[in-house]
Amino acid sequence: MGSPQPITLRTSKFITNRLLNRKQFVLTVLHPTRPNLSRTELSEKLAALYKTEKDRVVVFGLKAKFGGGSSQGFGLIYDDEESQKKFEPRHRLVRSALAEKVVKPSRKLRKERKNRAKKVRGTAKSKAADPAKKK
Repeated sequence: MGSPQPITLRTSKFITNRLLNRKQFVLTVLHPTRPNLSRTELSEKLAALYKTEKDRVVVFGLKAKFGGGSSQGFGLIYDDEESQKKFEPRHRLVRSALAEKVVKPSRKLRKERKNRAKKVRGTAKSKAADPAKKK
């Protein structure tokens, strides 16, 4: 996916957060001749820039500026995988393939089950919570 079009990465507000074992910064991407860059492409380029592995780089909150050619977001570079798993929110861990997505029934099914269970008392409650049987 190597693209010949030039892009420029600028980091600002760069701080080393020792408590969370990471470096954090605001990322400005200038891409005048092409559309937005993917997070994976950005993390690869940042990993090369800061001499770390691309799995430790987390980029999020990217917003394209009106008129195109520029995007701004937030970036984190963790020191190790352990601290990344400890401090990153679950949805971003799922995104970077460090955690499994929790699969749960749809919102409508959960609400229907709850309302069926409200209509009975005692031990029948668990039976009512089970999905209705098709005849």
